[in-house]
Amino acid sequence: MFIIIFLLSILSLLVYNYYVHHGRIGQLINLIPGPPGYPIIGNIMEYLVSAEEQWKVMHSTFDIYYPIMKVWSFFTPVVSIRHPDDMETILTSHKHMRKSRIYEFLQPWLGTGLLTSTGTKWQTRRKILTPAFHFNILNEFIDILVKESDRMTKSLKNVEGIVVKDLIPFISEHTLNAICETAMGISLHDLGTFQQQYREAVHQIIELFIYRLVRGWLHNDLLFALSSQGKKQKELLKILHGFTEKIIAERKLYHEHTNGQYLKNLESGKKAEINDVEILGIKKKRLAMLDLLIAISREGFLTDSDIKEEVDTFMFEGHDTTAMGITFALLLLAEHKDIQERVRIEVNTVMQENGGKLTIKSLQNLLYLDRCLKEALRLYPSVFLISRYIAEDVKLQSYVVPAGTVVHLNIYGVHRDPNFWPNPEVFDPDRFLPEIAQNRHPYSYLPFSAGPRNCIGQRFGLLEMKAMIAPLVHNFYLEPVDYLKDLQMKTAIVLRPSHPVHIKFVPIKYKQSFDTM
Repeated sequence: MFIIIFLLSILSLLVYNYYVHHGRIGQLINLIPGPPGYPIIGNIMEYLVSAEEQWKVMHSTFDIYYPIMKVWSFFTPVVSIRHPDDMETILTSHKHMRKSRIYEFLQPWLGTGLLTSTGTKWQTRRKILTPAFHFNILNEFIDILVKESDRMTKSLKNVEGIVVKDLIPFISEHTLNAICETAMGISLHDLGTFQQQYREAVHQIIELFIYRLVRGWLHNDLLFALSSQGKKQKELLKILHGFTEKIIAERKLYHEHTNGQYLKNLESGKKAEINDVEILGIKKKRLAMLDLLIAISREGFLTDSDIKEEVDTFMFEGHDTTAMGITFALLLLAEHKDIQERVRIEVNTVMQENGGKLTIKSLQNLLYLDRCLKEALRLYPSVFLISRYIAEDVKLQSYVVPAGTVVHLNIYGVHRDPNFWPNPEVFDPDRFLPEIAQNRHPYSYLPFSAGPRNCIGQRFGLLEMKAMIAPLVHNFYLEPVDYLKDLQMKTAIVLRPSHPVHIKFVPIKYKQSFDTM
């Protein structure tokens, strides 16, 4: 009896496999080039490897089947694209805005906030949050970014002499605090030992998401919840959500004690002038993104749960992507001394003109540093791949992709396409001179995505990168320890190397005195 059931199951799978591959959808997909797969399981075996090997397989295959390829994951087709025309077709459409299943692994932490939501909910949240990144509010945030950058620089100076740093945790500590203070209005530095606990929980849960992304398709949600990784995730979420809920409750109580007067300023668009008063032991000097969400909730449009998922979303997106962007920019500057020196001269000049301080205007005047950061994000885009579901049949350059297909937009690949970027592996900030950039395909450069779902915080991110890097270059020579050519990337939501990367910070005064000996 068992053998009969087994044989019937195999026969059913083969029949369904034939139906999928020879029906209309399968016929359209199989016109698209791609590596051969096995019956039923498709190309899954090629991806049953580590995160590092997955990266190698993905990008070597992308290069073979340029500019479009398909693979099968059991009965689900996945199409990868990297031509700017195809990117434009998908990204500019309001019909193909739903994220694919890989983002569902983030939902236990982020819920269905701006990153993972779709449809009416996404549209409503986007409209609510857009004012939080208005120029006037960004101007208020500059003080926070500069203060955090000063902390980072001071921590290096306090060591005295040459400092070698493991870059990712070092930078992440400060970008996490920067987004925490701008998103929630409280500095992690004021929380004592909880600062370290919270920061470690953030980084550990990101690693768990990488685990699920690489291997998680083997587990349904119930099996994962029962596993050791699932139990660990539950503990981490308790820390992260507990922190967010506590801050939201305290912030709402603060506005109750002040009769909501500062929320009225926020709603009317006036600059929020808040006295240095203490409520619940927390100093409130400026309004944060959280205050905007609270103001909306007072009108009945958001619940505490809605607020929490948006704050958690920005805590993740606003610190990890920026930290990796800064990390790769510093590594590139360390390996290109002539470019680094040109940045240093520009930073020194701008700071001298502003009394040694950084303001939003002085940061905007760092035009060469701006080009360096854009070129760093070309070579190492923090979000290197976007994954969408196709809502209806779409005609790309050469093929029709049927509705229901998962489409991966290979940003890393289009950024290194020699058809649009001569000598694509070379770090050349002058690619972004206005007279050169204006003639380039607008969808050949997508570090912040594009179209209706582009990154809401891209101006904030670039300002933060400038504010963090400028003082470092002003005070230190950057020298390489780990070289980019030796780095192995790994599959993740955000681009990251598989091993720690180090850089050497040499105090300028120290080096100058050493050179004169």
